[in-house]
Amino acid sequence: MTAATSASSLSRHILFLQGPITPFFKLIADQLESQGCRCFRINLCFGDWLFWRGRDSTEYRGAQRDWPAFIENYIHEHSITDIVLLGEQRYYHKVAIELAQRNGIQVVSTDFGYLRPDWITFEKNGMSANSDFPRTAEAIFALAENLPEPDLGQRFRDSFVRQVYWDIQYHLLSTIMRPLYPGYRSHQLHHPVFVYLGTGLRLLKLKLFGAARADRAIEKLIAAGRPYMVFPLQMQNDFQIRAYSQYENLEQAIDEVLASFAANADPAMQLAIKIHPLDPGMQPWRRICHRVAARYGVAERVVFVDGGSLERLIAHSAGVVTINSTVGIWALRQARPTHVLGESVYKIEGLVSSGELDGFWQSPTVPDPNLLQAFIRALVATIHIRGVYYHQPGLDHAVAQAADRLINNQINQPRSDLCS
Repeated sequence: MTAATSASSLSRHILFLQGPITPFFKLIADQLESQGCRCFRINLCFGDWLFWRGRDSTEYRGAQRDWPAFIENYIHEHSITDIVLLGEQRYYHKVAIELAQRNGIQVVSTDFGYLRPDWITFEKNGMSANSDFPRTAEAIFALAENLPEPDLGQRFRDSFVRQVYWDIQYHLLSTIMRPLYPGYRSHQLHHPVFVYLGTGLRLLKLKLFGAARADRAIEKLIAAGRPYMVFPLQMQNDFQIRAYSQYENLEQAIDEVLASFAANADPAMQLAIKIHPLDPGMQPWRRICHRVAARYGVAERVVFVDGGSLERLIAHSAGVVTINSTVGIWALRQARPTHVLGESVYKIEGLVSSGELDGFWQSPTVPDPNLLQAFIRALVATIHIRGVYYHQPGLDHAVAQAADRLINNQINQPRSDLCS
């Protein structure tokens, strides 16, 4: 650590709010404090405390209505310079972000990467519509100039088993210990217990009965030789829909897509609707899609897929329609025309098809390969860090890169040394 970095670190007071359900934030704080920063934490529920235990923290047990005054006083009392969080659309975080922006405090948001599987986003202010990442081809080409081509081959593996275990531990203990935090209100639409049960039952049924059927449906679709588009469904409770799209729920998006498909697609074209692999089964999407397709007279041209290889499905498609899923980047990397209904970091003219959805069925636009290369270089070098949340050594690698960006105050700044 240089003298300049040391002086800068000593003046940094970094507040951690709710993060991924993993020791990620605690480990970052350990590294930051070892290099001179001061780190603070506010726990809103028992699960927050659980993944911060062993470090000093403040417990907020009050009502939501008292949060704005509390967090404003806390920020000023502790001279906070940075706030790090996951999910900028959560009520507690939105209030903190608004205060931070009024007071010149840097906000850093993290989540699973726009690139998968072993990348994490670590960027200013927020994601998708709130991302500061440039949205024009000219700005992206300028940003990507002289940046190296990143190694996108997978280096780290994550642990789904550990993710599930930590997630259940967090939510179950938060429910049991709720009397300790009587004022806390979660951002979740459904109680996590019902989500676990629904997801587990659906995955079990898929493994026992559905996987072969999904594979057959995909192979039949490909073998038929007819053009088809893919519409991957997203999670109903995801803020990508709740905050970064015009839809109140997923059913509205399904209705819009099927109505447009029926009215504008070539009669020979089919539409494959694929359910999200971690959908908890709270809504009967197969029945909903069939009902809406029948209403628009295209039931025989709509194929519902639950399971199977999305990569193979997209690779043979004529294009992809998405609200704002990271599947869109996957499709672009396979040179598939992509139409984005909501807001996303990759909704850039030249990458995705411009114009209305009605015109996409007949005139899909292939992404500009040079712009795509520049987009990936810029994305990796500025707002991604390499690693994973739930498994070593990828967790330690991500922690080191996140701490390095914070200590050197280089959030969203191009770092070619972090491109691999």
